[in-house]
Amino acid sequence: MPEEKVRIEIGFDGGQIMGALVSADSAAELERALDQRTDGALALDADDGRYIVALGRIVYVKRFAREGRVGFGGF
Repeated sequence: MPEEKVRIEIGFDGGQIMGALVSADSAAELERALDQRTDGALALDADDGRYIVALGRIVYVKRFAREGRVGFGGF
C-alpha cells in the first residue's frame, strides 16, 4: 500500500509561502512541533526533495483536505 501523501502550505513571517506534498507522518510531525511551540528546525521529506523549515518563522500551516470526488460528476 503506497504511503498517504498530504498537500500542505506553510506561510512564514515576511510573506514567503511554500507548498509541498509530504507524507501524512511528516505533516503530523510538523503539527506536533508547532503545538509544543518547539523552537529550532524540522526536516520535511517532500516529493520534490527535503525541506528544512525554521519553526519559529512559521505563521500558519494549511493542510489541504483530500479530494473526495472520483470521475466527472455534475455540480
